[in-house]
Amino acid sequence: MKLLLLLLFAGAAEHGFTPLFDGKTLNGWHLEGGKGRGYVVEQDRIVCPADGGGNLFTEREYANFVLRFEFLLTEGANNGIGIRAPYEGDAAYQGVEIQILDHDAAVYKGKLRPAQYHGSIYDVVPAKTGALKPTGKWNEEEIRAEGRQVVVTLNGKQIVNASLDEVKDPAVLAKHPGLARSTGHLGFLGHGTRVEFRNIRIKGL
Repeated sequence: MKLLLLLLFAGAAEHGFTPLFDGKTLNGWHLEGGKGRGYVVEQDRIVCPADGGGNLFTEREYANFVLRFEFLLTEGANNGIGIRAPYEGDAAYQGVEIQILDHDAAVYKGKLRPAQYHGSIYDVVPAKTGALKPTGKWNEEEIRAEGRQVVVTLNGKQIVNASLDEVKDPAVLAKHPGLARSTGHLGFLGHGTRVEFRNIRIKGL
């Protein structure tokens, strides 16, 4: 009975979600500013290799959604999830970037601003720390963007719950025009460090 209830709960939790990755190809994805090998498919994963990177965007645009995925970091890994981003320009500023970072790595010790830690709305809203698993272990993340509200949940812990309307600093708004966007592409924003992604799925709101 307990197993049945767990299965029913899992099915309900995923109701309405559709895969963004077929597990075999990058069909439905578009690479901008690719470096080296760009992104590759390994087994059932989209991988940003250490000799690759650039921005791998969905061809489709999304406005309000719940995005769920799993990711695996390597030591010092640095990537990001672009939301409501255009193809052109730096997605962290022309769109919105949710940071993907092994912020506990020695290379970053004493060098990070609060809004650069994993899960932060990059350079805008800091995330709570303590939920990121050590490198080599899979993490589960959910990003919910509904209107001006952005919520990030990492391994079952809510680490960001922010209204973009509460960002009032003129300097931040000038630097991040993408905060005003209501729709755009989703993307992996790679920086030449290995990060693996799997079970990528989305539900429109």
